[in-house]
Parts: sequence; C-alpha cells; structure tokens
Amino acid sequence: MAAQTKVPSLRFGQVVIGPPGSGKTTYCQGMQEFLTQLGRKVVVVNLDPANEGLPYPCAVDIAELITLDDVMEGLKLGPNGGLVYCMEYLEANLDWLEEKVAKHRDCYFLFDCPGQVELYTHQSSVKNIFARLAQWSFRLTAVHLVDSHYCADPAKFISVLCTSLSTMLHVELPHVNVLSKMDLVEQFGKLAFNLDYYTEVLDLSYLLGHLAEDPFFKKFKRLNEKLVEVIEDYSLVSFVPLNIQDKESMVQVIRQVDKANGYCFGDLEQRSLTAMMSAAVGADFHFNSSLAVQEKYVQPGSKTVEAEDYPCGLKK
Repeated sequence: MAAQTKVPSLRFGQVVIGPPGSGKTTYCQGMQEFLTQLGRKVVVVNLDPANEGLPYPCAVDIAELITLDDVMEGLKLGPNGGLVYCMEYLEANLDWLEEKVAKHRDCYFLFDCPGQVELYTHQSSVKNIFARLAQWSFRLTAVHLVDSHYCADPAKFISVLCTSLSTMLHVELPHVNVLSKMDLVEQFGKLAFNLDYYTEVLDLSYLLGHLAEDPFFKKFKRLNEKLVEVIEDYSLVSFVPLNIQDKESMVQVIRQVDKANGYCFGDLEQRSLTAMMSAAVGADFHFNSSLAVQEKYVQPGSKTVEAEDYPCGLKK
C-alpha cells in the first residue's frame, strides 16, 4: 500500500502592519492577552529589527538574526534604508524563520512587523516573506493599523485611504483596516462628520468640499478629485474602530480577522468569550454600532461640522 503524503496542518495568525507610532506593538501585547484568555495558545513573532524592550513574551525575535542598529552602524545607512536592508536580509535567510516557527505547533501567531510604509506599498521583501509563510500552511490576515485622529484632518484622511488601498493591493492578503486609539480620535480637532462616514468611507465628495475651503489645498483640487476617484473606484477600504483597552472593540476586530482568514471559534473559546463579556464593564455597550462608538469617544455636546448644518446627520 502506497504511503500517504502527510498534509501539513494549517496555522492561523495575523501580520500586524502600519505606519510608525500606530500602536502595532501595543496591539500585539493586548491581542495576545485577549486571545490567551479565550483559550488560544498564542505565539508572538517580532519581525521589527528596530523593536527594543518588547512588552510581551516573544517566542521568535528577529534581533537574533539582525538588528537595525547593527546595520546602520556597519553599512552607514539611515533608518529607512536600514529597515529595507533588514527585510531583504530576512528574505534571504527564511530558513532561519522557518526553523523558528516550526517549533511551535498548534499555535495562533501574531507577527509584529516594522513601521515603514514603503515596505507595504511597493517594496517586495515583506510581500515575499508573507507569500512564503503562506507556502508553509499559514493562513494570515493583514491587520493594518492607522491612528484614528487622522479622521479629524480631511487631507490626512485621504492620504490614509490612499496608503491603505495601496497596501491592500500590494500585500495580497486578507485585509482588515483598523482605526487605532479611538479614545484619542478628537485629540487634534473634532470630526467633520459622523464616525460611520469614516469607517465605511462614504461619499468622499464631502471631504473635497472641506479641502476646497483651505487656501493651500484649493490649488490641488483636481489632484484631490482624482485621488478620491481612484479610492471610490476600487471601493475596497473600510475601517474597524479599536480601543485596545475595550474588550468589546477587541471582539469586533478579532471577529473580522477570523472571518478573513477562515479561523472559527471552538466551543471552549465561545464559552470563554461569553463569560468574559458578561463580566466586562459596560458589557451592554455594542461596539459594532458606529453611533455607539461615537457616543463613547466623541466629546458630548460637540456636534460634527456636518451635523451643525444637518441636525439629522449626513445627507446625500
């Protein structure tokens, strides 16, 4: 009887990406603690060679292979060039990574990735690393974090949309865009529209109207119109709001992530989740409602710009 070929078991996880300071490491720490409470055996892999003083237990650390400081000192490169070199070096030594992750069976993986935008928009090393992970039977979701306070600036929000779209098209993984630090959403100004306008990326022509009021951006009107046209033509970008300290928001994010990569809750996890949420403070708060999120994190008594003109909310 012919020997049967052993099919490798699937391994699920997240690759956590996004610009510098968007909260990737904090997300990995919080998600590891959250999933551990659900009963998952979680392994965190640090792929950021600039990450020092990790706040979470790290099973695999790229610092064992290469560090940004060593590259910058040895090759006289800046931080951006150094990160590109580090990722190219990792790509050339993927046997090291394969050996490290192979030690962890039946685990859920969190990959903490570098915070350089170019690595996810047009440079190929990180994309190739993710593709190799897929060949090793990993089923991954890209979790792209961006600061929620960018919603308060129309120009920055359009830039975030362009970056998110470019990343989605380049990385070629199931993708969940996350507005992080929701508790700081109005840190640099109040929102022009209701929160669901930003999470669902509704009619962007309203943002163009606000940009046209700024003398600096007025001269770039045609450019902004074309950028918005590209974003709306693809119609791919939407966001999930997240406050890492709020269990309800964590539940909404992990549900989106699991749906994207095909992971399903087991019975034990479902019972753990039910028990956790029933004991959580404010468990009656429904985070998946954008209006409820807005009521929680947008300052009460301060209407959005659009609401001042339309008391019933945004009208099309």
